[in-house]
Amino acid sequence: RGAVAAVVAAVAPATARAADAVDYKAVAADVAKIIKSDPDKGPTFLRLAWHSSGDYSKQAQDGGSRGGTIRFKEELAHGGNAGLAKAVKWLEPVKKAHPGASYADIFTLAGVVAVKEANGPIVGWSSGRVDEPVSSVAPDGRLPNADMGSPQKTADHLRDGVFYRMGFDDREIVALSGAHALGRCHPDASGYDGPWTPTPTTLNNGYYSLLLNVEWT
Repeated sequence: RGAVAAVVAAVAPATARAADAVDYKAVAADVAKIIKSDPDKGPTFLRLAWHSSGDYSKQAQDGGSRGGTIRFKEELAHGGNAGLAKAVKWLEPVKKAHPGASYADIFTLAGVVAVKEANGPIVGWSSGRVDEPVSSVAPDGRLPNADMGSPQKTADHLRDGVFYRMGFDDREIVALSGAHALGRCHPDASGYDGPWTPTPTTLNNGYYSLLLNVEWT
């Protein structure tokens, strides 16, 4: 046991040093370059970060972004993650350029950079997530569905099936829905097509203005 302890003691600091040595400003800059080359990728990176986090369960204490498991085909196959395999692929060159950074850190940081590049606020972020194996992939069915057949059923699904499970209340659900100011619907993801707002690459209050001022039928 003494030999094993010595090996662990020798390896653990080295692993910590490798993570500490990552230049996360450079990682963020590389992600920003991808978005600048194609601004439509920014909202998709934000969706990747959110869906990486959105299967967290407060009750079960599992899921979430901490293990970077959305990189696995098993999690990408979840219904709510349709269309996100391309975002994981876009970030592979960033991972290769910064091998000491975990996928979990890269995916979440990409969401932070996406918000900044969309003229949004600076979001607090810290490194230290450790990639977990495929066995840590959370069960399917924890992410929002686009349509449950009626407004009431969809609202119940969002509350009881998704956000209450993570510990959010109704006010926080509405705040989080503001992310729909960015991006668009994609046929390969939701079956719908078209931008959420007239300014799909700029973070603003347009989404809320539409909800309040447009007559819905």
